[in-house]
Formats: sequence, structure tokens, C-alpha cells
Amino acid sequence: MSESNQRYIGQARPRIDGPKKLSGEARYAADHHLPDMTYAYGVFSTIASGRINDIDTSAAEAMPGVIDIFHHDRFPSLHRSPDNFANGTKVDEPRLPFEDDRIYYAGQFVAMVVAESFEQARAAAYEVQVSYRPDTPITRLEEALEQHKPTPDEGSRHERGNPDSAWKKAPQRIEAVYNTAMETHNPMEMHASTAAWDGQSGRLVLYESTQGVVFTRNTIARMFGLLQDKVEVKAPFIGSGFGGKLFVWPHAVAACAATRSLGRPVQLMVPRAQMFTTTGHRPATRQTLKLATDADGRLQAVIHDSVNSTSMLADVPELCGRCTKSLYACDNLRVSHATVPMNCGTPTAMRAPGAAPGLFALESAMDEMAEAVGMDPVAFRLRNYTERDGSQDLPFSSIHLKQALEEGARRFGWEKRTAKPGSMRDGDEILGWGVAACNWEALKVDAKAQVTLQADDRVLVSCATQDIGTGTYTVIAQGAAEALGVPIESIDVELGDSRYIYGPLSGGSWVTASILPAVAQAARAAVEELKGYAIARGGPFESRKKDDLSFENGALGVKGGEMLSVAEILQARRLANAVGEASTSGELGKAYSYRSFGAHFVEVRWDPGISRLRVSHVLSAIDVGKVVNPRTAANQVEGAVAMGLGMALFEHTEFDQASGLPVNNDYAEYLVPSHADFPDMEVMFLHYPDYNFTSEGARGVGEIGTTGLAGAVANAIYHATGKRIRDIPIRLEQLMVDDLAATG
Repeated sequence: MSESNQRYIGQARPRIDGPKKLSGEARYAADHHLPDMTYAYGVFSTIASGRINDIDTSAAEAMPGVIDIFHHDRFPSLHRSPDNFANGTKVDEPRLPFEDDRIYYAGQFVAMVVAESFEQARAAAYEVQVSYRPDTPITRLEEALEQHKPTPDEGSRHERGNPDSAWKKAPQRIEAVYNTAMETHNPMEMHASTAAWDGQSGRLVLYESTQGVVFTRNTIARMFGLLQDKVEVKAPFIGSGFGGKLFVWPHAVAACAATRSLGRPVQLMVPRAQMFTTTGHRPATRQTLKLATDADGRLQAVIHDSVNSTSMLADVPELCGRCTKSLYACDNLRVSHATVPMNCGTPTAMRAPGAAPGLFALESAMDEMAEAVGMDPVAFRLRNYTERDGSQDLPFSSIHLKQALEEGARRFGWEKRTAKPGSMRDGDEILGWGVAACNWEALKVDAKAQVTLQADDRVLVSCATQDIGTGTYTVIAQGAAEALGVPIESIDVELGDSRYIYGPLSGGSWVTASILPAVAQAARAAVEELKGYAIARGGPFESRKKDDLSFENGALGVKGGEMLSVAEILQARRLANAVGEASTSGELGKAYSYRSFGAHFVEVRWDPGISRLRVSHVLSAIDVGKVVNPRTAANQVEGAVAMGLGMALFEHTEFDQASGLPVNNDYAEYLVPSHADFPDMEVMFLHYPDYNFTSEGARGVGEIGTTGLAGAVANAIYHATGKRIRDIPIRLEQLMVDDLAATG
């Protein structure tokens, strides 16, 4: 179907799940209160390294309502689950809960109290006495680098040409080190598990705040030695996740073990403070960038070496060079990644993993290089524009970075920018304008969908993917309405239950591109089944062949003749429905490299008299192919920009160096942008469908907006203040230091 004929794809539609959320009808993992339910509360380590010496539970056991207390000396034996992404099994922390007496990080689960009420469980947990044999923890990346040699991640290393030699020979060179702080996901909905074991049927039901009901089901089944059809995971609504809810964490395993041991439902919610320790984070990074150009400003060498913090339990590299290796034209390039362990929880994916910190460093360095060669930052990026992925030696399936830079600059008014730092003023405020490219892989994975045409003329679409707040319910409804030609109001969508037909993880910005082709094919399959009913004996078109019939606007009939509704056809055969299923592959063609591109333009205002910095305007020019729903897509970019602002100016998980405990483990002290901090925001989609990628031409939009934003902010701050800050989050005292020295 041509774009001009599309009625629903490409339309700005409100979220179909919005009324349920506004009315309170939507229920999240901790909103389920099952008959005879119990409540669990964790006991968490107060040291960051060492061993448990003793756990005294006597006082807690004597408290009202306490049912049981689990710890490493009293916990069921479980199996390990292999990390096998292809088979849909993965844990984020490669250690069973309460596995032994070892402590690897502060805030680690060391015990769990189960009681008749949440309040009783929490009160008793505070009375569990744990004594330790502590070791000296490593709590900062700097300490880790002093005490450990980084472990290289050879699989992600990329090198082409001779970057070291080219860098040394080039007439213009820069070298700089950039540091990014540890960040914590902190979705509004805390991690929670409500688990119920049925001993008679041997069946486990788990309401879990997860970005992957299928992965969670498969992993839990492996760990408990159950068949997959004996485990059901439900997550119809999730209060966001940002990557921290992709895979299984210890609390979910502990809740499932407790319900099987006790024979009663168990609900366990992770407290906000422990979401800073036990459910992942974006690691701290240190990145060394070396760029070199010829006299005309063309890149001759790019070297991007990064090292990040990880836990004592697993090497988890943050792939900061994942965009560097292909974003600009350069024949001599190297990216490398390494990890060093410290006493913290295991890091995991956080919105645009690798790319978000990596493009802060690269795009800051690109601005520094542009200044070194005397070029405008936009012009310098255009000078090094490429339409081929140098890391794969393939053309991009669709690339419009040039248009993003040029059209974004035009809309932003970039031609009014003066090059000298501090030269643009508005009253007492100094204006700074910065730019950065943004970039993310275009990904898709295997997906299935089921479409049911019902006898009441409604359509049901079901799939075991989930909507984590991104608008998946709505875009699936749009896809089904488009394929069938029926009003979107007649579409019902069921997601977030592992019983449904297979659906992908909600991560990597791949759900829309993966699921929409399956929905369209399943819709066509349902129509084919309906045609079969219509031409069978007793059907309204029994003398016809399938090819004689057409399905238009929700009705089936002879082309150019009588049309009957789905309800009329099914009722004529006394049938309840016509069902279609489809499966689509995530395999991409080998002729192209698939990525999304864009550019952020940022204005900051710096008032040196009162030391006030604010980001006043952001324009994001984004190319993600065909935009299925401009309204929800713009929401995604706006949210991503908010996270980018947090990375640039606010967010930093800080640890007490002696205890290893996070000291800002709540919303009051872990700063995130508020409404007052949010700038005037403009999202500009370029609308170039990528039919080399999918039949719908759409790529994912969830993560690209976070990438590059911190770099654009840092570049704008430099333009306003003349201070090049290479460590984020950028703090006011870094901007005030010269003024303080002058008045000291």
C-alpha cells in the first residue's frame, strides 16, 4: 500500500491504553492481591565486600505475622540458567539469590522475610541481625583502574587501516579523555514480583515488572526445573524499564522460590533504595579519543578506547565505540572496550547502551577537532559525512544525516551563530549553541502475531511482547487497522502474557520493526481463513473461489459486488471467529548496514552573575524511516532527550568510599531533570521510509534521542563559557572555578 493510501500508519493517534491508565484500571505487578497472599521484604548487606559471619533471625522470627525467613543457610536448591539469547534465557546477575556467604556489593540480598502483611515483613526485616567479615571495597572507577588491569572485550574490538600511524602523521590532531558517571535506571514503577505456585498442577504464575515475559518465563522454568508451559509470566502494564527490566534479577527468583516453598502467593517489591544496588545501572566509563585530520578537515584517524566499571560477578562491557566505527568517513580507525571490576551490582543495558556515553565523547571530540581546524561544527561533520558503513564496507540502507544536519541547522537558525565562545548575549545571559549527531542501530528480531476476526465485528491482536510505556499497544492497533481497513476503534490488543503467541523483548528499539510485519501477515492470514469459511458449503459465497473475493474496509465480498461484514459471514456459518497467525524473521539482508541517524541542536543560557545555567532550547532532527505514530514517536524522543539532559547535567550514582553504599539512593538526591529543567523542545522527523529494512519502512525510535544529546549540551556550554568540560554530569562549580579564583 502506498503511503498516500495509508489511513492509520503515519497518523498521530492517542494511546489506546491511556484510558485504563488514567482510570486506574491498568494493574501493574504489585497491584495484584491474590487470595491468601503473603508479602516479602529483603534484608540487604551493609558492607560492599567480604563474607557473612552470622545471621541472627531470632528477634525477627518472634515478631507478629512472620511466616519464614530465607537466607544462604536456608534456601531451596535451584538450577542455574544458561545465558543463551537465541533460546530466550538470560539473567542479569550470574549468581543465584542467597547462593553463599559472599558479599560482592553493598545492598546485596542477604535474607528475605515473608510475613502476612507488607508492614510486618518490613518491620521484621529490620530486626534481622547480620554480622560480617568485611574486606576493603573498591567503590570508584579510579580505584579499580589502580588495582586491576582492564580486561579487554576482544569481540567488540574493531580496527581498519593503520590508525596509530595515521594519527601521528596527520597535520591536525587532538587527544582527550572523557569520563561519564554511573547512572541508575530508576523507572517510576519499582521492580516487583507477585508469584503464585499451584502445588497440585505444578504450575507457577508470576506477575512481573519485566520487559520480556517470554525471556522471564524461559529463565524461571530453567532455574526451577519446570516445563515452559508450567510457567506463566504476566506483564500487561509496565511503568517503564529503560533496559533495567530486560532480564531476570534475584528478587524474581527469590519470590518464586518462596511461593513454591510456602504454597502461598508471595509478593516482593524492591525498595527504591535497593534499585540503586540490585537491579543494574549504566556503568561509569573512561574514554580516550584521538582524532586527526588533513589540512582540509577530513578525518585521517579515529581512535576510541574505552574502559568501564563492572561488578565482581561479571564482565559487562559498555560498547562506547559502537557508533564511532561507522558514523563518519575514516579509513584508519580503532575502537576498543575493556572492563575493570569494582564492588557494585552488575551493570546492564540502559537506554542506548554504549552509544549514549560513547557519543558524548565522540561528539565532544568532533567539536574540539572542528575548532582545531578552524571549521564550523556543522560544516566539519558534513565534511566527514559518509553513506557507507566503514566497519562492514556496506552502504547504509537509508541515511539522511546530511539532511538532519542541514535542515536542523536551518530550523534552529544556526547561521546566526558566532564562532567565538561567549560572543552571543541576551541581556545578562550568555548564549551557547551546540550540535551533535545521534545514531543507533536499526534492529529487528523474530516475532509472531495472532489476529482474530470475531463474530461481533471486533478484531483481537495478541502477542507475547509488552508495552513498557512506549506506545506498543497503539502502533500494533494501527498496523492491524491498516492491514484490514477497519477503524482503529474496533481493534483490541492483548500483550504482556507468556501464554500468547511468541513476542520479542521490549528493548533495542526493535519491537515496532519486528512486530508490525507479523501483524500485517497475520491479518492477511485471518482474512484467508475467513474466505475459506465464506466459500465452504453453507457459506454465503459457496459457489465462489477465494480469488473471486476481496476484503475491503472490514467487509468481504465479490469484487465490485455484494459485501458482507465479518459478523455476517461468521454468523452464517455459526462460527466464533477466523484466526490468522504469522511469524517473521529478524534476519536482515546482507547488502546493507542498517542504522538510524539524526542531529541535536542545543541552546544553553549561562548567567555568570548568579552562576545559573539552563538548557533553553533543543531541536532534534531525527530520521527513523517511516514514523508509524508521530505522537508517540515524539513522546519517545522527548523522553530520550530528558534522559540525555540527565546524563549531561544531573545524574550520578555516588558511593560512600568506606562502606560502598550509595549515598544518593532516592529521588530527592539522585537528581533527574524536572519540568522546570526541561527546555523548549522541538522534534523534527525527516520521514524517509526505509523499505530496505522492513516492508513498512519503519525503524525503532526509542533510543536514538538519548544518543549525542549530552555531547550537544557540552558543546553548547563550551560555546557559552569557553570551558571545555570532559566529565559528565557537568557541575556548576566546574563553570564557576575561574570566577572563584579571580575573587579569591
